[in-house]
Amino acid sequence: MMQTISIKVSGKVQGVFYRQSTKEKALSLGIKGHVQNMPDGSVYIVATAEQDALVQLLQYCYKGPSGARVTNIETAVMELQLFDGFVIIRK
Repeated sequence: MMQTISIKVSGKVQGVFYRQSTKEKALSLGIKGHVQNMPDGSVYIVATAEQDALVQLLQYCYKGPSGARVTNIETAVMELQLFDGFVIIRK
């Protein structure tokens, strides 16, 4: 069953290619949605896929790319959102 979740990743997650590596992981898992840096230094992800794929993405988020140091992750189930692909939002 398709579902949408939000993931807020805190720690040293900006300036370490976290968004790009998350996009690559999401695309490899068939996940659609977006990822963006937040003003508080966190990374925010909205992802829609089957639950198994979302679990794999979440497991990746705890690690991230080699330069990342994840200190906290917050997740929430959201109302189903449909996306055309997975993109990096740059503000």
